[in-house]
Amino acid sequence: MKEIRIHARAGQGAITTAGILGYAYFLKGQFPYAFPHFGAARMGAPMNAFVRIDDKPVRLRSQVYEPDYLIVVDATLMRGYNCYVGFKDDGVAVVNERDGVEIPKPKGKQKLFIVPGNKISMDIMGKALLGNTVLLGAYAAATGQLTLDDLTKAIRERFGGKGQKVVDMNVEALRRGFDFVK
Repeated sequence: MKEIRIHARAGQGAITTAGILGYAYFLKGQFPYAFPHFGAARMGAPMNAFVRIDDKPVRLRSQVYEPDYLIVVDATLMRGYNCYVGFKDDGVAVVNERDGVEIPKPKGKQKLFIVPGNKISMDIMGKALLGNTVLLGAYAAATGQLTLDDLTKAIRERFGGKGQKVVDMNVEALRRGFDFVK
């Protein structure tokens, strides 16, 4: 089983990110389980979302305490909280760059990819709303767990009802995140 922990603030799309990741793995024939965890229920509060993936149905329902992969949507969370707690020694972390925030390096063989997700999003649509989608593309390139095609199919399914422009912007964000890491 592989486990992913997503660190974000409420309202930054972590639940959507987990859902898209889970659906991409599902389309590959694997068994994902994606779910959130909230502390204080308010916009901007720190929160987590999790994804577990296996070749058989996932029955474990606890939080992810020892992730193989980390996605950090808001690097400011790393100022007062150790996002690397329990992070496996051979893990891969994808962190959204933030001006003025020093991102600590993980230990050992762990790999860290700092991606300008919000800047890429601003370039695509003039708003930082696609930062998490950029991170999904970066995740695919950094881990080799998913292809751009896997994630594109999941994006088309998730955002198809919102219009072709929304789908196209998200697919472009995926591609740019992937290309940034490659």
